[in-house]
Amino acid sequence: MANEFVVNPWEVKGDIDYDKLIKEFGLKPLQNLPEEFSDNVLFSRGFVFAHRDFNKILDCIKEKEPFVMMTGLMPTGKFHLGHMMVAQQMIFYQNLGAKIYIAVADIEAYHQRQQSLEDSKKIAIDEYITNYIALGLKPENCEIYFQSNRSGDGKKASAFYRLQNQLARHATFNEFKAVYGDLTPGKIIASTLQASDMLHAQLPEFEGKIPVVVPVGSDQDPHIRIARDMAKRFPEYQFDSLCSTYHKFMPGLGSGKMSASDPNSFIALTDSPSEVKKKINKHAFSGGRETLEEHRKLGGNPDIDVSYQYLTYFEEDTQKLKQIYDDYKSGKLLSGELKKILIDKLSNFLTKHQEAREKAKNMIAKFI
Repeated sequence: MANEFVVNPWEVKGDIDYDKLIKEFGLKPLQNLPEEFSDNVLFSRGFVFAHRDFNKILDCIKEKEPFVMMTGLMPTGKFHLGHMMVAQQMIFYQNLGAKIYIAVADIEAYHQRQQSLEDSKKIAIDEYITNYIALGLKPENCEIYFQSNRSGDGKKASAFYRLQNQLARHATFNEFKAVYGDLTPGKIIASTLQASDMLHAQLPEFEGKIPVVVPVGSDQDPHIRIARDMAKRFPEYQFDSLCSTYHKFMPGLGSGKMSASDPNSFIALTDSPSEVKKKINKHAFSGGRETLEEHRKLGGNPDIDVSYQYLTYFEEDTQKLKQIYDDYKSGKLLSGELKKILIDKLSNFLTKHQEAREKAKNMIAKFI
């Protein structure tokens, strides 16, 4: 059927119905957020659309009580606009008082991508951590670590890896198979390690019992569920149930999912203005008509136009965005003109960001 879609940790395809996804995954719509969220387009425009137990985090923000935002990065490929959605959330939460935990999934990359630990470290620093810093992440109240080397503090390292091994007792083979399909020892290890990433901030050796929020794309929800289930069965320690939020997928330039293996499907934060112009003009899916005459008469479809979708993320002026939408839909604004608006917007953003990246390189040691 035309409206069928697939969303799981290894495949995202089709026209995604997020309302249906909420029902299928047992999530709750993200609604009635406090004033602190109103100026952030990720929340005000519904990019972050659903949650589990997020009210606990809202209570922490309201009462100015401590909480942790935990996330991870897979150190493969270029850092692109889709990755930036999580980075901006971590910076937002840090500014609201959260302690930030960021796991570099180098062990997972070793098992799943056959990538060496050395290559993972280089990519994590050059592509991800440098961009995080350039986007505004601060070293205070922030821990970035590699799964292969959690901490130089022996007690902390032992607690982290001990938790991973203990968690393995509290999940069944069938649960792993339901999430990961064909199983290998590496997949099982990666799953229990990922659960330890999400839960270990609550151990006495780290923050102690504390609310933890994990922002993810909805394709990653199975990982959240299996970690929550293991934590509930864990008799040695009473974990606070993990909170999670879910953000929509930024479409690839061709309107499908961004793919690290296809550089023409994404805009990387290291792309030059000329590369941005070429990619958008050549590859950005258009909602325009086949001829100029048809477009002027019938108008374009901004709801499927990738350039407009990107502008909903980058154009902060809501009135200006609405004018662009109306002009394109009426036929007053042409596809090429819409693409130029995006090209100019992105080029300006990336020029400033790449200047910030150069400064960020000198700050790496403060974060690792």
